[in-house]
Amino acid sequence: MRLGLPELLIILTILLLLFGAKRLPGLAKSLGKSTREFKTGLEEE
Repeated sequence: MRLGLPELLIILTILLLLFGAKRLPGLAKSLGKSTREFKTGLEEE
């Protein structure tokens, strides 16, 4: 499943409405860290 630019903009808009502009950078950082750890875990198996 690949997301294009329109889909990403819709998701970003929804996140902005739900969490507000001040909390969004922290959420993105947490998501990136979780994704990185998940990929590392997959590579170790």
